Amino acid sequence: MADLITADNFYVVAIALLLPLTATMLVVQVNPYHALVIRGILGAVAALVYALFGAADVALTEALVGTMLSITLYAVAVRSSMSMRVGILADDAGDITTHATHPLPSALRKPLSQYHLRLEWVPYPDLDALKTALATKEIHTTCFLSQPGPAEAPPYQLQTRLQRLYDLIAPELPPELASLGYVTAGEAPKKTAKI
Repeated sequence: MADLITADNFYVVAIALLLPLTATMLVVQVNPYHALVIRGILGAVAALVYALFGAADVALTEALVGTMLSITLYAVAVRSSMSMRVGILADDAGDITTHATHPLPSALRKPLSQYHLRLEWVPYPDLDALKTALATKEIHTTCFLSQPGPAEAPPYQLQTRLQRLYDLIAPELPPELASLGYVTAGEAPKKTAKI
């Protein structure tokens, strides 16, 4: 084994050891954008190793497909899947989404930003269309004004069909602002949290 690692090929071994190191870094990465950069580094190191071993055609293929194409596709996938779609009535959309000082968007963005999620508002014409969108999985969460009731009732009612979103948002949502319910698509609320 000592014969194989000489001063002449020590750099090849050092570069080859970067492959498992970079792959491990990629697997344990939490932030998807950092993982995207590390995936590019992994592809570049693999292409370099192939080139050092004399496989120029494989190195070129790895550089083009394994690095450039996969990073582009991964970037599109990450960007499109990292949002929470909130259905809202069109009448309420102007108040909530256009006023920079409205507390509901900032209260929702706080727990979502920890997981690099964007907040996307989707207006619907009426409550039936909103509930249908939740049942057909067009949106992740609904948001609408609560029915007039007790004075201590929060002004907004949110319902989500995803347990993970419920677990993320429930501890952070101020109780005086909104109540959050968990529903299975097409059913009545299972849990309601007045935080």
